Amino acid sequence: MELANRVKTLTPSSTLAITAKAKELKSQGYDVIGLGAGEPDFNTPEYILKAAGEAMQNGFTKYTPAGGITELKQAIANKFRRDNGLTYTTEEIIVTTGAKHALYTLFQVLLNKTDEVIVPAPYWVSYPEQIKLAEGKPVFINAEEKNAFKITPEQLEAAITPKTKAVIINSPSNPTGMMYNQEELQQLGEICLKHNILIVSDEIYEKLIYTSDNHVSMAEISSQLKDHTVIINGVSKSHSMTGWRIGYAAGPADIIKPMTNLASHSTSNPTSIAQYAALAAYNTDEDPNAEMREIFSERLELLYDLLTDIPGISCVKPKGAFYVFPNVREAVSQNGFDTVDDWVKALLEEEKVALVPGSGFGSPENVRLSYAVSADSLKEAATRIKRFILNHQS
Repeated sequence: MELANRVKTLTPSSTLAITAKAKELKSQGYDVIGLGAGEPDFNTPEYILKAAGEAMQNGFTKYTPAGGITELKQAIANKFRRDNGLTYTTEEIIVTTGAKHALYTLFQVLLNKTDEVIVPAPYWVSYPEQIKLAEGKPVFINAEEKNAFKITPEQLEAAITPKTKAVIINSPSNPTGMMYNQEELQQLGEICLKHNILIVSDEIYEKLIYTSDNHVSMAEISSQLKDHTVIINGVSKSHSMTGWRIGYAAGPADIIKPMTNLASHSTSNPTSIAQYAALAAYNTDEDPNAEMREIFSERLELLYDLLTDIPGISCVKPKGAFYVFPNVREAVSQNGFDTVDDWVKALLEEEKVALVPGSGFGSPENVRLSYAVSADSLKEAATRIKRFILNHQS
């Protein structure tokens, strides 16, 4: 049977693929250290688990409004007011089946055939695929390591064409962990206002920052930028709720309404129980991020020091998320491999360490390592990587 053209060019998620391969080797009895997963290695906080159980017992197991229950949308609005100084009505918020679904739905309602979306590279693997599924065209800007993987105003201006519809800003970033400061965002934002371009601000790692730098949302900077921004966020990373699949988008009502209409014909609604769990996540004075941030910060320092001690590896130190994105070009060349992908494959086969090649993120000289694993696992992984490189020195 002939398949739809829209799926023929899709590439599978490299992060999910490497995680699946690592799990397969583990099931065969190998001692695999998987550094590919993009999720915290902490369970969901107990008070959230309790709220989910109470929701089930109270009969909240039925359909909900397509865009999410009003109570949760109001809690999200309160979160924006409290954390970001932003005011949104419930009509300007949609709750979705994960932040990924928020992005997918946004591109479906935003893009017509050949519309362009500017995607800074390195990028999260699903951005270009979702744009292509909406029949749009991803236009990549290479964010250089010397600029901490952040695009410049000059690069953005040069990439804009009459077909440009939107630009994606992901801060803190997956896969680099970098962050834009307010001045940098304002400069990019002014260009977007000048050309009437929508800003898609992916802020899913907002709560996972390990420096004194404050997270800044593009929408905070001015009312004009707020009107040109759709914020994507969720509870997956901040509250260790990846499997609950609750994300959301906030932005102009004339974008959120058709997103809600589309969701009504695709998912019907986000899972009811997960919505009540997310409601508990936001309706509390507790800081579920504090312990996780402290542990991630310690792991970042450990892994960064370990990696920079390995010959052939250089690394820009990230500020947020839970990834490092070192450049391994020199190691790959010295080890006699043609590509980073080949090097990563051999590393997994020989030393049973699973990394994600940077090619899936638009950066073929890098690899992504997640430090959402124990400190002991990070130490052992670094030992194996160093051994692998030294054993293959030509």
